[in-house]
Amino acid sequence: MMAYLKYDLQMFAKEGAGGEKTEEPTSKKLQDARKNGQVAKSTDFTSAFSLLAFFGSLKVYIGILGNQILENFNNMLGHFADYTQNEFTLQIACSVIGGALWRVVTIILPFLLISFLVTSISTLVQVKWKVTKEPMKPKLGKINPISGMKRLFSKDKLVMLIMSIGKIAIILAVVYNYLANKWAIIFNMYHYSLKQGIELLGETVIDIGLRISLFFFVIGYADYRYHKWKFHQDMKMTKQEVKDEYKQQEGDPKVKSKQRQRMRQAAQRRMMQELPKADVVITNPTHLAVALRYEKEKYDAPIVIAKGADYLAAKIKEVARENDIEIVENKPLARMLYHNVEIGQQIPPELYQMVAEVLAYVYGLKGKA
Repeated sequence: MMAYLKYDLQMFAKEGAGGEKTEEPTSKKLQDARKNGQVAKSTDFTSAFSLLAFFGSLKVYIGILGNQILENFNNMLGHFADYTQNEFTLQIACSVIGGALWRVVTIILPFLLISFLVTSISTLVQVKWKVTKEPMKPKLGKINPISGMKRLFSKDKLVMLIMSIGKIAIILAVVYNYLANKWAIIFNMYHYSLKQGIELLGETVIDIGLRISLFFFVIGYADYRYHKWKFHQDMKMTKQEVKDEYKQQEGDPKVKSKQRQRMRQAAQRRMMQELPKADVVITNPTHLAVALRYEKEKYDAPIVIAKGADYLAAKIKEVARENDIEIVENKPLARMLYHNVEIGQQIPPELYQMVAEVLAYVYGLKGKA
C-alpha cells in the first residue's frame, strides 16, 4: 500500500523568490539607515587614534611637562614651608593643595584637548557629520529580556569576546617584550633622584603606550574595514524589497499605467470635441489621419487639432465625414505632420507650402477665398 504526500510548491517558490539579499542597497535605504544612527563605525579605530595622538604628544613634550609638574610641586612645598605649625590650618592646606592640583590640570588639559579633537576627527572621517536623535529614543525591543539574551549570545558578541581576549593578550605581550630588558633598571630606581625616577617612569609609560597604540591602530583599522563590509552586507536588499521601495517612491506601476490611460482617454475626448472645427483632414490614406485648423486672426500658421493612427485615424475620418470636413490623401504630408507636430502646435515653416496647397484646394472646393 503506497502513501502519497502532498506538497505546496508555492511555499518553496515564496521562500526562494526575492528572499536572498543579492541587490546593492539603494541610496534611500542608506539615507534612512543613517537617519536611524546605523553607520559603519569602529570604536576601536577611534580609541587607537586617540591613544596614539595622546602618547605621541606626550613623547614630544614630556620634558616641558615634567619640568612644569616639578616646578608646581616645589611651589606647593614652598608654600607649606611659609607657615609655622600654629599658623598652618586645614583650610590653608586645602587651598594650597587645590591650587597645585588646578595647575596640574591646566598642564595636562592641552593633551586631553588634543585627544578629544583627534577622536572627533577620526569619528567624522568614518561617518561624516549627521546629527540624529533616533538612537536615543526608547524602544521596547531594547528592554525585551528575550531579545537581550539573543543579543548577548549572538555570533557578533562571540566575535567581540574573542577579539577582546586577543587585545588583552597583545597588550600583555607588548608590555612583557618592552620590560624584558629593563627590569634591572626599574628595580634600581631607588638609587635615582626624584627627577631621574620621574623621567624614567614617564619614558617607560609613554614608550609602552605608543607601542600599544600602534598595535591597536592596526587592529582598529582592520576592525573598521570589517564593520564597513558587514554594514554593506546588512544593507543589501532582496529583489522584493527593491520593488517595494520603487513602488513607494515612484508609485505602483499598474496604478500609474491606469492613470496614463485615463489621461490619454481624456485627451482623446477633448480632441474629438475640437475635431468638428477642422478645415481639413489629411490621410496617408488608411493608417494615419491629421486634422488641421487655420484661424489667421489667432495664429500665424495652421495648427494640428487632432491626429491618430489605425483605429483612431478611422474614427477621425468618420467624424470628419459626419461634419462635412474634407479628407485629403497626401501620404508624405500626413507622415510628416503626424511624427513632427504635436496636438495644439502650429505647423513648422518647412511645411507651409505643402499645407497651403492643400488648404487652397479645400477652400476652392467650398468656394472660400
